[in-house]
Formats: sequence, C-alpha cells, structure tokens
Amino acid sequence: MPGRRLCDIGCECATRSAPSLVFRNQETRQFMHLRIATRASQLALWQAGHVRSLLNRAAPEATIEIVPISTIGDRDQTGSLRSLGGYGAFTREIQKAVLDHRADIAVHSLKDLPTAATPGLRLAAVPERGDAADALVFPAAYAGGLDLTALPQGAHVGTGSLRRQAQLRRLRPDLKLGEVRGNVETRLRKLDTGEYDALVLAAAGLTRLGFENRISRRLEPPLMYPAVGQGALGLECRGDDEPLLQILAAVNDPATHASVVAERSLLFALEAGCHAPVGAATCIAGDRLTLDAVVLPLDGQTRLQVRCAAPLDQAEALGRQAAVELLAQGAAAFINPA
Repeated sequence: MPGRRLCDIGCECATRSAPSLVFRNQETRQFMHLRIATRASQLALWQAGHVRSLLNRAAPEATIEIVPISTIGDRDQTGSLRSLGGYGAFTREIQKAVLDHRADIAVHSLKDLPTAATPGLRLAAVPERGDAADALVFPAAYAGGLDLTALPQGAHVGTGSLRRQAQLRRLRPDLKLGEVRGNVETRLRKLDTGEYDALVLAAAGLTRLGFENRISRRLEPPLMYPAVGQGALGLECRGDDEPLLQILAAVNDPATHASVVAERSLLFALEAGCHAPVGAATCIAGDRLTLDAVVLPLDGQTRLQVRCAAPLDQAEALGRQAAVELLAQGAAAFINPA
C-alpha cells in the first residue's frame, strides 16, 4: 500500500506549549508514521534530523523516518547549477517523492525552493531561522587579516552564486571569481589545498556542520545582502493532508515565516530565480516588518536598493511593493539581461 492513509485519523493538533498525541486511529491507538524526504548531503541530513527533533516534540508518539533522495544538483558536480536547470535543481526530485507518496514531508533549504507553488504541495511550515549571513572563509593555515581587504590583488575566490559574485565585484572588482561545487567539506578541502584563496559560503551551513570556527568574517548588510530565504528551512507536504498540516503548524515560527513570505514574494514579483543577483534582509520590530532588497548587474558596477515596511500580516504585499519599486528603478535589465 503506497504512502500513508489518513482517512480515519482523529487528530488533536500539537502546539508548542502542550504537545498532543497523534494517532492514525483513535480506537486502535495506532501511531502515525511520518517520512521526511531530503537531499542526501551531510548538511541536508542534519537539517532533516533537526526537523525530526522538532516533530518529535510536537507529536511525541509519531514515528519518523528520514528518506534520502538523490537530486540532479547532487549527482552532477561538474556543471554549473544554471546548466542543470538552475532553480529547482535541489528540490524537484524531493517534491516528487512527496507527491508520489514515497514520503510525507519535504525538507528544503528555503533559498533553493522555487517561489512558484508546486501543484499539490503546500509550504506548511518554516521553523526558526538560522544565521542568514554569508561568510568569508580563508584557508586553515592563513595567518593574515580576516576581511575582504586582506585578499591580494587578483585573488581567486570560490562562489557560484551570481548574487555573491555581483556584490563581491562591487566591493573588489579585481577579484577572480569561480564556481566551486561539492559539499561543505569538499569545498573547504579545495580551499585548504590551494585551489582558492578564499570562499564565500552560507554561515548557517558552516555552523550546522560544526565548522563555525572556519568563519573568518561574517558578510552582513550593507556589505553583502543574503539570498532570499537564506538560513531558513521550508517544510512542504501534500496540500490535502490536513492532519499533517496541523502537526507542521506546531513547528512553524511565525516571525521567520513572515520574513520569508516577504522575501519570496519579492523574488516572485521580480520574476527572478534563486540564482539571480537579488539580495534581501528583513528585520522585525514589534508588529512591523522591514524589508531591504537589492538588485545588481553581474559586473557589480551599481546597486539598486529599496527599503519598505509593513505590518507582519501584510508580508506578501510588502514583498510585492519592494519589487515594484526596484522594477521602477530598472531592475528587470539586471535580472534578465538581453
């Protein structure tokens, strides 16, 4: 029997303050079994394990299995992400596993998840965000200064992100920038063996894998704006799976969710993919959400920027407003150059 059958579930929704038991059937007391689909990389497995721990607290009587999925972005380590179809290279096959009932929950690095909704799936929860910043990483044996000014003229910096490349060129147009593929450990090994003079990686990934000590300098706004959704996880499930939607609501962080809704609404309205030179940063004060967004040309010679604010419950409209203002400044030419 493929997948999980939920027609007879009686569900008391789990909450942060008072977790509830979740059963397939109240009469037989048969517990729910949940399957989490994830990429098979070490970082992705850490993320899936983190989500499992959150779900264990929300639904302590459920059994939870992690189902590793090989994605095209993981299998092909030679081509650029843009040549692999770019947007969705790390998510499509995981989403398909949920749609095919081989899994119940998809866990994504939210910066990799396309902003257009996938028919049949719903972004049901966004747990509390990790570090959203980018990180500058020098070789382990490096003994010089620990910021961008310490790099020699023409230094080779590894990053395949057009967003990072454009912002680095704005700061240091002399740098030689090149794509670096592979998991975090592979990238650090390439750095330490001299293939690169420095790397720019996501601070959250380094921290989650225990490499926080390798962060030479956090690159924060206004120096460098992170990717939309960076540092956050997105949990998808089938849109008609009401009992599971209720469980996932218990691990959702409302502040993080509002922030990423604004950021993703921005990206969607710009008609830009996750590899476009678009950066965003959000800040919450009381019930107000502020969104800073930037768009750059690939040569980094200029930077379009807006700041917009709105109540938390208007996060989606806030993202659209920021996109309209950026497009009025000419952002479309940088996102989709002729």
